[in-house]
Amino acid sequence: MSSQTFRHRHRVTYAECTVGNHVYYGRYLELLESARGEFFRQLDSSFLHWQTQDIIFPVVECHLRYKAPARYDDILDITLWPVFAQGVRLNFEFRVADADGRVILDGQTHHVCTGLDEKPKRLPAELVAKLGPYLRKADGD
Repeated sequence: MSSQTFRHRHRVTYAECTVGNHVYYGRYLELLESARGEFFRQLDSSFLHWQTQDIIFPVVECHLRYKAPARYDDILDITLWPVFAQGVRLNFEFRVADADGRVILDGQTHHVCTGLDEKPKRLPAELVAKLGPYLRKADGD
């Protein structure tokens, strides 16, 4: 059985680029955050929904592997999928590609589920169920 896929499309803005006309390396984390937020909205479980229930998902680790530059006005497809959702942990993998399918970046973000007081909490069963159809093994597994 294959997993569902979530894709978020983004057009590179001038503000995201360096003088050399490529996306500044630190901006990719913002692109991944934006895609993750849209993914949660698609699940009908926005970050704000969880925050009003005293639940947040801070990033505790991330890995980015840059493969090629993205440039101003490029259309990027950001694909993401959860690879682990258990206990207090929630991990995602990402692939950013340009309109021609050239891989720009591969990434991972690792999160913990906490309350607003930043004390760990188990992932809500409702969220784990919504993530289920998208869950895949990590590429390294």
